[in-house]
Amino acid sequence: MAESPEQDKRLPSRRIADALRERIKQRELKPGDKLPSERSLAAEYGTARNTAREAVALLQAEGLVDAQHGRGVFVRNRPALMRLGANRYSRRLRGETGLSPFRIEVTKQGRTARVECRSVTQDSPPEDVAERLGLDRSEDVVIRRENWYFADDEPVQVGVTYIPTAVAGTSPLASEKTLGRGSIYARFEELGYPIARIREEISARMPTPEEAKGLSIPPGVPVIEVLHTGIDDKMQAFEVTRFVMRSDLNGLDYEMPVED
Repeated sequence: MAESPEQDKRLPSRRIADALRERIKQRELKPGDKLPSERSLAAEYGTARNTAREAVALLQAEGLVDAQHGRGVFVRNRPALMRLGANRYSRRLRGETGLSPFRIEVTKQGRTARVECRSVTQDSPPEDVAERLGLDRSEDVVIRRENWYFADDEPVQVGVTYIPTAVAGTSPLASEKTLGRGSIYARFEELGYPIARIREEISARMPTPEEAKGLSIPPGVPVIEVLHTGIDDKMQAFEVTRFVMRSDLNGLDYEMPVED
């Protein structure tokens, strides 16, 4: 027997959110479907409209629904964009397509990719970056490239790449926002740094206010941080990129051999 509202100890907003989440899970509300209005939810569950609004906000924070101004709230119909760790840096795919790793994986998933390089500067490396590149942050300078990544015009991640000046030299990596066919890893290969191995350290945290604003992150949604190190065929680290990804829009897919 179902509990009555008097027996149910959950907050009313949580009770409504849980019921809607179950309807989404059972596909009674399918991707693209419009949620009932706040007025309808309040009447159905015997609550005030602001309680229904709080319930919908909980689902937004989980990335299950999107609010569209002037139209209503809809069940999210876009699958997570998967970071395909096994082959996103493939030389073969880069040669065949002329695309960057991000554009390759977004295109493979039927989405439209866009990348904005917003700055190319020289700076001291952060401590964790200096450690992975074998640099002295009090003395060494790196090229800092800041890229923002979009799938179907929706911001999904930001990546800041750090390149030792000894690697970049006077190449386009050191000054140009647009890097041409094959993008950044083709330019590294031309300089004698083919990407042969990667190390990716993955963690989760809450976004900074700047990240939340720039990536349009709903309240309560964390980010995935990927600290990526590119390693050449001589086992030398030649670049580090810190990716910050919306956790509600991204997933990670890695396939690798298991050591004996």
